[in-house]
Amino acid sequence: MAASPHLRELGELLKHRRGELTPAQVGLPERTHTQRRVRGLRREEVAELAAISTDYYVRIEQGRLAPSRPVLDALARELRLDGDQRAYAEGLIDQAGREGSRRTAPRQRARPTVHPHLARLLGQLGGTPALVFGPRLDILAWNPAAAALLCDFAAVPEAERNYVRMVFLDPVMREIYPEWEDVARTCVEVLRMEAGTNPSDPALTALVGELSVADRQFRAWWAEHRVAHQDFGRKRIARPEVGELTLDWDSFRYAGAPEQQLVLWSAEPGTVDAERLARLAGGAPPER
Repeated sequence: MAASPHLRELGELLKHRRGELTPAQVGLPERTHTQRRVRGLRREEVAELAAISTDYYVRIEQGRLAPSRPVLDALARELRLDGDQRAYAEGLIDQAGREGSRRTAPRQRARPTVHPHLARLLGQLGGTPALVFGPRLDILAWNPAAAALLCDFAAVPEAERNYVRMVFLDPVMREIYPEWEDVARTCVEVLRMEAGTNPSDPALTALVGELSVADRQFRAWWAEHRVAHQDFGRKRIARPEVGELTLDWDSFRYAGAPEQQLVLWSAEPGTVDAERLARLAGGAPPER
């Protein structure tokens, strides 16, 4: 039976996670009389911990079988999956179930356009930097304040207008983020979480392939199978025009277009950060 791409991704997650754990960490005795040929836990050790047969676990890891909810509970517990990893695993199983008999060859989806209501909001937000992400963190739209804060997105070819791609390949993004490594690693984890809905997406495959070839750190972090779901956070941004700012960001999914999210940047009123943001946004170039 052909493996589902969603279940293959689940198997890769479990395989990587068992490679990060030692028998001592999960309460198993070290078997010193046998030489370990694998890093981390063996498949049979995971099966023993989860109280399932080794064959059953092997089929799960190979992407040939979706685990039942009790088995997933046991695997998540024994492999120490965090909340985001558990949610990611559940999403992969749900997607595989919906895939069912309508499995077809993956098709290249056209790049979506920003929903008209979100486009209207962008025009009304004024001095609040805002942009709209689509699937794979493609940048679909932005307002002048966001262009002033981050970069002139209009100068970036549309096919290259992807936030993760720009964070890794655009030198400007490395300059404006003093904590670039933290930002970049989180981008990889969020992209991996987004990828769970359609792991065989040709555009995703192309993006991951390009970044894996172009950047050693992306290649290493993608192989870790870490995932993250973030709706808000705080970032430091350095702009030569005004100096360094520490800004809060918030992300909102739009019910009218679930694959699109509006991201807003803001600062606490009355702070130096707010004053610098106002100066920066006031000098924003006109939207093109």
